[in-house]
Amino acid sequence: MPRHPDPELEQRILKAAGALWHRGGERALTMRAVAKAAGTNTPAVYRRFTNRQDLIRALLRRFADRLLAHFERGDNVEDMSAAYIDYALKSPYEYQLFLKHSRLLDGATKRGPIRPIRESRPNFAFAEQAIAREFGGSPQDHSQFALMLWALLHGTVALLLDKSIPQGHEEELLRASRAAVKALIEHTKKITASRSPA
Repeated sequence: MPRHPDPELEQRILKAAGALWHRGGERALTMRAVAKAAGTNTPAVYRRFTNRQDLIRALLRRFADRLLAHFERGDNVEDMSAAYIDYALKSPYEYQLFLKHSRLLDGATKRGPIRPIRESRPNFAFAEQAIAREFGGSPQDHSQFALMLWALLHGTVALLLDKSIPQGHEEELLRASRAAVKALIEHTKKITASRSPA
């Protein structure tokens, strides 16, 4: 009797891989362990994901999609920034996976011309577009602002997740981060206004 493909198997594999990463990090994420946790066999996992890197890449895309869904809830850049921090702090294991392996999203590893960040990081492109909607101009006009914002938000999340800030100062850091986002926004508004024809 021929086997019928399981349309939900890929999602079960990704869910199992995410759970394994959450429990044991890098070392727990083997193709064999993923197969067992997903209730299938290793060849079935390899039929859907060429290798471990391919599986990690799929996990990264899933995390990026979820983060994007949180971004989209924000009405403006300030709301998006708060959503980024909130989601990263609520999903620390996924965020750490993203930090450790995000280069897998870059595609080819061969050296060549440097591509814009937006080509390998769709959420960066979304941020550029959201900034352009709020302040005018094209998304590419706001690449530097988007990069400054990303650096600020990531720095905040990293300090909190790594517990690098002295205990008891977490709220102070979050307030400082929000104030820095507002300052960046005000700075961008002034620059945008100065470029506009009178």
